[in-house]
Amino acid sequence: MKEAKYYEKIEDKKVKCNLCRHHCQISEEKKGICGVRKNINGVLYSLVYERVIAKNIDPIEKKPLFHFLPATKSYSIATVGCNFRCLHCQNYEISQMPREEDTIMGSIISAEEIVNSALYYDCKSISYTYTEPTIYYEFAYDVSVLAKEKGLKNVFVTNGYIEKEPLEDISPYLDGANVDLKGFTEYFYKKICGATLKGVLDSLINYKRLGIWLEITTLIIPGYNDKEDELKGIAKFIKDKTTK
Repeated sequence: MKEAKYYEKIEDKKVKCNLCRHHCQISEEKKGICGVRKNINGVLYSLVYERVIAKNIDPIEKKPLFHFLPATKSYSIATVGCNFRCLHCQNYEISQMPREEDTIMGSIISAEEIVNSALYYDCKSISYTYTEPTIYYEFAYDVSVLAKEKGLKNVFVTNGYIEKEPLEDISPYLDGANVDLKGFTEYFYKKICGATLKGVLDSLINYKRLGIWLEITTLIIPGYNDKEDELKGIAKFIKDKTTK
């Protein structure tokens, strides 16, 4: 465990987490929505620091990033947990494990080991992916700082629900991101993801403002997010807010 960043203590040993846009208020011995940040005696801890559930060597195009270090390899890592509960999640076994099974699994691997492995396998970047990098922010931050020192690039594959301050703090070390813009209505985000559209749109604007290379993915789900006006809305938002 490691004490979490971006939280404040409130009354009766409760804490308020300010890492993502849920701003969970967490009672003693309880966890946030992500299932991996726990209030222990009035102190918020990350339960997944250095606990890697998945690691792999991927082509950067699998992230998917098509205009960032093309034709290179990216060393990909994840912990369990997520601050969304997307009904169509392809990695739900690990993303929802802390909530559905009340279990934290993963091998203990240090930041140094991650970076050394990336260098050994001739990867040009490290990708924080498969689940949601925001929820293992403390570990991602420490890895990214060391990776930058060794000449590696850092990539978030993310749902875009990180708050402004933590994104600003990691931005000197974060080179690229693929953000899932999963739909374009508040109804879709509430029903399918358990989040808000506005939070993601605000985050996308911040990524662009901070100069982080940004690519956006929308997975089309027939009958849920495929209306013509929604797709036009996504295209217009990208054109107006992230390409200038």
